[in-house]
Amino acid sequence: MHDGIWQAFAAQAERFQATLRERPVQPTLDPYALRTELARRYDFREPVPAERLLEEVGGLLAEGLVQVTHPRYFGLFNPSVLPVTVLGEALAALYNPQMAVWSHAPAACELEHRALAALQGLIGWDPGEGLANFTSGGAESNVSALQCALAWRFPGWDREGLTALGLRPTVYLSRDAHHSFVKAARSAGLGTAAVREVPVDAARKLDPAALERMLDQDRAAGLHPFLLVATLGATGTGVIDPIGALRGFADRYGLWLHADAAWGGSALLSPALRHHLAGIESADSVTWDAHKWMSVPMGSGMFFCRHAEAARLAFAISAAYMPPPQGEEVVDPYTTSAQWSRRHIGLKVFMAMAELGLDGYGRLVEGQARLGDYLRRRLLATGWTLANETPLPVVCFHREGLDAPGLVARIHREGATWISSLALPGGPTVLRACITSYHSTEADVEALLAALVP
Repeated sequence: MHDGIWQAFAAQAERFQATLRERPVQPTLDPYALRTELARRYDFREPVPAERLLEEVGGLLAEGLVQVTHPRYFGLFNPSVLPVTVLGEALAALYNPQMAVWSHAPAACELEHRALAALQGLIGWDPGEGLANFTSGGAESNVSALQCALAWRFPGWDREGLTALGLRPTVYLSRDAHHSFVKAARSAGLGTAAVREVPVDAARKLDPAALERMLDQDRAAGLHPFLLVATLGATGTGVIDPIGALRGFADRYGLWLHADAAWGGSALLSPALRHHLAGIESADSVTWDAHKWMSVPMGSGMFFCRHAEAARLAFAISAAYMPPPQGEEVVDPYTTSAQWSRRHIGLKVFMAMAELGLDGYGRLVEGQARLGDYLRRRLLATGWTLANETPLPVVCFHREGLDAPGLVARIHREGATWISSLALPGGPTVLRACITSYHSTEADVEALLAALVP
């Protein structure tokens, strides 16, 4: 490739950003037609020049995606990305460091460590306490939490397995918690029945009284409770579980307390919002996804474990083909995480933190929270009813006789904005709008409100 390809890429990136507001948020593509066209263009028998590939593939992505970085995308936790984080992704791909061992990528490992240490400080842990790793996302982080909890709670699990130990471990979480824990239980051999969904109260928070009843009943039935999950920013509703009260249950019943703050963790960046997560410092482990509310590309999950020994018990391994350890002052990531070889996930996070500073990040997060409050006020003023309670910028709303899925389908067809519907367990199907872009303004919220009018 010649130097011009990089200039062409930069021009495409600038053109995409400059024209994003003019584009529909939702594409209208027929899957059969798309597959047929791709098969016609690319049979992989004849090479395609890089310049042509850049233009064609860039065009496909620009026209063939739900544009989650659009200021009028009010959907799932897919944010607009800071330009410096795109540079971070490019640098990670260009230098392609091998992140399994410190000795292969000391600079890359230490850049990640620096970012994680600063965020760990916001959680409220002491410097050097525990271990932290970048992950592919919240699902991997939650699997890691479950494995660390098993290792910590059941000595010998890592060697003998659950069958030899005669255990029936159980996990407790709100019924509005993330379903990655179901996958985690399956992958660990616990089975879906091991995941115990605790009823929620009127505010959709995990109900401590119901939790206590379930724990007592399950222990009496011969089960072995070991993991309690506090959801700090539920995916559907943004609700924050009472982690302070849950710490008391964890201590009383000998449970590992995990804080799933995949989205809500970024509230810790804001002096105005972080008090809503008070008690997170008492967690034994924390999930936090930078790619949900820190405006960086996917996937950039983070897993924080307050007990380094638990992470070592869960993940440590010795292999003759790996370089020897470099001493106690450094940690080889493959020995304390589920991944082995992995890309330089944390560089984009480091670069964003360095460019914005923690204060700048706090302002970015607070701006989106304020816009969420603006949306709530405007919905109430135009006759809608709010269906969730959270300080975070996700808003669930409905009105009498609402056909939420039908309205969402129409909005998607029109393509001017994007929201989703949510079937609340035990409640109505509501509309759900989340502020995910730092580019979004009050004018974009007004465009959403206009799209809601029949």
